[in-house]
Amino acid sequence: MELQDRVVVVTGGAHGIGRAMCERFAREGAAHVAVVDLDAGAATEVAEAIGGSAHAVDVSDEAAIDDLVRTVETDAGPISLFCSNAGIAIPGGIETESAEWQRIWDINVMAHIHAARAVVPLMLDRDEGYLLNTASAAGLLSQIGSAPYAVTKHAAVSFAEWLSITHGDAGLRVSVLCPQ
Repeated sequence: MELQDRVVVVTGGAHGIGRAMCERFAREGAAHVAVVDLDAGAATEVAEAIGGSAHAVDVSDEAAIDDLVRTVETDAGPISLFCSNAGIAIPGGIETESAEWQRIWDINVMAHIHAARAVVPLMLDRDEGYLLNTASAAGLLSQIGSAPYAVTKHAAVSFAEWLSITHGDAGLRVSVLCPQ
């Protein structure tokens, strides 16, 4: 996607891959980059460095994602690229507590679903839009030492594939980033 004069949202944008995305998109001429992270201070630091906006959002909270999308679209314009990048890893296997399984599921899978629910209808109305979902090589293979991570990253890859198959002919483009 050509990013010149486009509005971009990056969750998990204050650190690591998300920060690198924000910096790169700003260099490529995005009209606006919304840096979204639970770490408000770090999100502000990145946003100030690139001339974007900072948003402290818990991606596991669907209402917060809806509010984020409304705010960005009102303040900056139509979102062309939504990078659902936030994620966590926890160690363990079948012994991992159910609460931890739910927490990683809510962040590594449901956050992608919340983002899609918020932006896909808007993108389809405009006949264009791009979702970039970060999963992991663990979503293609597996992750020794972390069943919750492997399972949720497989689900994230599968959801992105479903979105692409279901809405690709209507102008929605979907990619999955699977770093190792």
